[in-house]
Amino acid sequence: MPSAVDLAAHPLTTWQGPLGLPDFTRIGDGDFSGVFDAALTAHEAEIEAISGNAETPTIENTLAALELGGEALDHVSSIFWCRAGAHTNEAIQALERDISPKMSRHFSAISMNERLFARIDELYQRRDALKLDAETLRVLEKTWKNFVRSGARLDAAGKKRLAAINEELSSLGTNFGQNLLADERDWALFLDEADIAGLPEFLKSAMAEAAEMRGQKGRYAVTLSRSIYEPFSTFSERRDLREIAFRAFTMRGQNGGATDNTAVVRDMLRLRAEKAKLLAYASYAALKLDDTMAKTPEAVHKLLDPVWEKALEKAASDQIELHRLAAEAGSNEEFAAWDWRFYQEKLRAEKFAFDESELKPYLQLDRIIDACFDVATKLFGISFEEKQGIATWHPDARVFIVRNADGSERGLFLADYFARPSKRSGAWMSALKSGYKLGDGSRPVIYNIMNFAKPPEGEAALLSVDEAKTLFHEFGHALHGMLTEVTWPSVAGTSVSRDFVELPSQLYEHWLTVPAVLEKHALHVKTGKPMPKALVDKMLAARTFGAGFATVEFTASALVDMAYHARPDAPDEPLRFEAETLERLNMPDTIAMRHRTPHFGHIFAGDGYSAGYYSYMWSEVLDADAFAAFEETGDLFNPALAERLRKNIYAAGGSKDPEELYIAFRGKMPSPEAMMAKRGLV
Repeated sequence: MPSAVDLAAHPLTTWQGPLGLPDFTRIGDGDFSGVFDAALTAHEAEIEAISGNAETPTIENTLAALELGGEALDHVSSIFWCRAGAHTNEAIQALERDISPKMSRHFSAISMNERLFARIDELYQRRDALKLDAETLRVLEKTWKNFVRSGARLDAAGKKRLAAINEELSSLGTNFGQNLLADERDWALFLDEADIAGLPEFLKSAMAEAAEMRGQKGRYAVTLSRSIYEPFSTFSERRDLREIAFRAFTMRGQNGGATDNTAVVRDMLRLRAEKAKLLAYASYAALKLDDTMAKTPEAVHKLLDPVWEKALEKAASDQIELHRLAAEAGSNEEFAAWDWRFYQEKLRAEKFAFDESELKPYLQLDRIIDACFDVATKLFGISFEEKQGIATWHPDARVFIVRNADGSERGLFLADYFARPSKRSGAWMSALKSGYKLGDGSRPVIYNIMNFAKPPEGEAALLSVDEAKTLFHEFGHALHGMLTEVTWPSVAGTSVSRDFVELPSQLYEHWLTVPAVLEKHALHVKTGKPMPKALVDKMLAARTFGAGFATVEFTASALVDMAYHARPDAPDEPLRFEAETLERLNMPDTIAMRHRTPHFGHIFAGDGYSAGYYSYMWSEVLDADAFAAFEETGDLFNPALAERLRKNIYAAGGSKDPEELYIAFRGKMPSPEAMMAKRGLV
């Protein structure tokens, strides 16, 4: 029973482990359910105290009280959702199915609490007279709008229906993610020595480790982790095996049976359309874009459509070259999607006289981590100190103290780099704690999750260029969380509009390939020598190589996402709609979407990027222009510009309108041309 849990003493809510972290040694899977129930009850009591307060609403007794409420719930939630993504099991998954709808009911009740909204509304109507500072005014306005967009003005029947929709969507999102994880976990293609011709040593080592983890020591496993699937598709000389792996990868979530996501997607799209209509929006995309830089589906298409046309042209041109290579290699087969990466790598070798496997020995995981830290020190003055032997959610996770230039502690950074069957695919950043100044304040505890192939014991983990970029990308998000300097929790760190949140991460990727960074950190795993300048030059010259393929697979996903959500209703057969949309777009049958519908976790395993996958490209317009600002000074670590970047982008969170923040840094808003040039499309 909830009453049996002492929230003031439980290790899930009172963090008394080393460095102020939770004491993970005292947390068991069986602890979560009771603590969640108690924390929900405690938060309900806090909300009742705020909404039932007889005093005139003030910023302190209403807005601040609302922002600071639910601390115990925040603590248990942050640990649980970390576990659910990074190290799950059947017990955690069962809890996830139970907790997701409970949380949805809880927050629906808060957003539809009439007395609470009345207090927020009174403050909102008096906002000009309150003489608020800019950040507090923005928080008040955003809070009021969030209440309205969450149904605060609906009648009783509308509120009841919206709460039911939200609860069902929450459960469906959980089911989608668990189904996808099951398909990824349960599929492996086991191979023997005779099957692995052409594979470089780094990939053979990773596949051997993956096979051993699955009880097949002495063999090699192709898994559906990108860190194995993509290099296997790139280097395997066995076309039949490339086809098997391709079909398995693209059919995740669409294999029939209990883990099939077809019906889950159909129901989610139907409920999202109903939710938008209930809230008086023309479509679910209109609802989701209301609080973004883009504002409307039309603005999104204004960006995506020209890029799509350029990408199709480039891909068609590239495919002619790939056909030529296939013919020269004696292939009589019709060129197919599982041939693209293989022949694209051969074309890279022909054009630039190197292949991906030449770079890997210079991209050691630990060296690239050091490079991430080194760039952060040069730009922002912060430093990192690893602390060994501190228990976290998994032995692979590492803990770093983050310090300011004066040596004072800023927060903590945790990182969990290797793939395992208990971890969902992809890479992400999140927070155990956000950083803010309101009340007693809070120092950020930020973490990164990756899915790199784990090397055998005693060997260094080697990354591809794309994986190294992913590490820099997610660390850019982490910096957004760690450098935050705002007062209010709801606008701290990455709490910004969806199409602005990728700017700090995508911008940070640029520093990976700065020659001085490569010279210092891209050292050969065996000789310790820096990457030769000739190889660096080839790599930089090849940066836009394959742009047609990469842009088509990404933009197709963004356009399908928008097609699903910009219509007023929902398709009865989403997979048929996906196929029809791609046909209308003239999608080449030799390239697959980066994320097909049944495994498009960004938009269906929760609500994070629904009608928002375009935002990576929207932010790319900003990041290309932002890095150009450094290039224009002739100093890629220009101190004055780095300080403007820190203050207005990384530290400012959502405290101001993103357009205002960007102009404060750059002096103007950008046009898409720099992004298209960066991608090699013009």
